[in-house]
Amino acid sequence: MTEPTTQAGTPAPRRKDERPARGNVARLGDRKKARLEELAQASAGKGGVSLLRDALRRLRRNPAAIVGATIIALFVLVAIFAPLIAPHDPVQRFDELTSRLSADTIPGPSDGFPLGSDELGRDLLSRLIYGSRQTLFVGVFATLIGLAIGVLLGAIAGAFGGWVDNILMRVTDVMLALPALLLAITLVALASKSSQWTVILAVAIVNVPVFARLLRGSMLAQRESDHVLAARALGVKQRSIVLRHMLPNAMTAVIVQATLTLSVAIIEAASLSFLGLGDPDRDRAEWGAMLGDAGVRYFEVRPELAYYPALAIIVVALGFTLLGEAMREALDPKNRR
Repeated sequence: MTEPTTQAGTPAPRRKDERPARGNVARLGDRKKARLEELAQASAGKGGVSLLRDALRRLRRNPAAIVGATIIALFVLVAIFAPLIAPHDPVQRFDELTSRLSADTIPGPSDGFPLGSDELGRDLLSRLIYGSRQTLFVGVFATLIGLAIGVLLGAIAGAFGGWVDNILMRVTDVMLALPALLLAITLVALASKSSQWTVILAVAIVNVPVFARLLRGSMLAQRESDHVLAARALGVKQRSIVLRHMLPNAMTAVIVQATLTLSVAIIEAASLSFLGLGDPDRDRAEWGAMLGDAGVRYFEVRPELAYYPALAIIVVALGFTLLGEAMREALDPKNRR
């Protein structure tokens, strides 16, 4: 049979239900296969990008993260090298300063004392520098203790569920119902003798429900994920599923929250010291105690005694907050810009 033609003598257009020739299909398949191989080779040459590597790339491009990391780095360096940076002993009282002390006068900046004196004739700059060590010590230990206890409770509640989850979550609800600072004051007041460690433990316990709630929610989300269901179907033990599959994938949000909690811990510890519930050793430099001891009593005489430690607390807390928010945006796909 001859192929039907049009009036001009050209072949008639192919009908919709007519299949293309096998040769054309083969050539089209070869072109697609070659293109797929080309794309695969290009992807293999570049390599994949892990979540951590992508997060670091986003952090480097985030101005808030750079500012926060810079503040934290300076704060940590000052705290570590305080004996080398401080011009004087923070406990020593200088005769040239105490001789000018009176009820209405506290010496200001002078030669050898860039920020002047405190209410007892000690170098204010040296006490501010050494105060960073106490602030870092209290904030880091309080956050680590709260993180450890919160992760333990959250992992147990998220892994087992049922009545265990109900009991643990009701306890955290009671703790969250109370204002954090009021709960910390109550815990410190219950101690027979206030000390630096009572402040650390009080701030840590206040932050336990935050970590427990957050990890528990992440663990519950992981329980129904595909990789957990597959591991359970293969007969993997519950302990291995929790420790190897659920917990590592749920810790990202908790780590970010720990960075944000550091700023809260620093403010809460400074608040307890400001109220006189912190370390009873007044010779030990601590920003909250400096703000409460001399900052309030001598505010009208020399307001700088309150301005400097308050500014230090605000700047350090701001640094941790900026870095924590930037980490949350970089690690959480829902919050990425």
